[in-house]
Amino acid sequence: MKITEKNFITQLQRGNEKALEYVIDTYSGLIVSVVRKQLYHLPELQQECINDVLLALWQHIDSYDTQRSTFVNWLAGICRYKAIDCRRMWLKHMQEQPLEAAEQLPDERATLLEQEIFDEVEELLSCLKESDRQLFRQLFVEDMTVEQVAQNMNISRDVLYNRVSRGRKQLRQKYCVSGKE
Repeated sequence: MKITEKNFITQLQRGNEKALEYVIDTYSGLIVSVVRKQLYHLPELQQECINDVLLALWQHIDSYDTQRSTFVNWLAGICRYKAIDCRRMWLKHMQEQPLEAAEQLPDERATLLEQEIFDEVEELLSCLKESDRQLFRQLFVEDMTVEQVAQNMNISRDVLYNRVSRGRKQLRQKYCVSGKE
């Protein structure tokens, strides 16, 4: 079967590897440009991130909804989120390095990446109320436990879970991408 613009999504959902090749041939420019824009200061991570994007696309194509967004927007969202994840992982890895290795890393580069991640997270969370943004920052950026966040915000775990659920729904609606990546 010949893979075309009209059938590649269906073929991806059926697990046809030729459809993935079609996506690579057709949309590689988009994938590469979004990843490079997000990982400009980390060229050594760009190829790994592109691979992560393609894997996420392959594994989560069933979550793509033609009614909610175009394939291009959905794919660009995956690229953006995977690039943010790569930056966060790189920073976490750098923070875990011994002091001698950290001294070799230019502080300016790490500080710049931290600021970029902070700005990205703030932009992504801008559609939420301030209290919900604080909750998301504590849970997902600062890696605090549910119990710690509930105690800090003086709310029960059930209320916290409800707010996280509603917040995720708002984020999905705003960015038209599935949160299952």
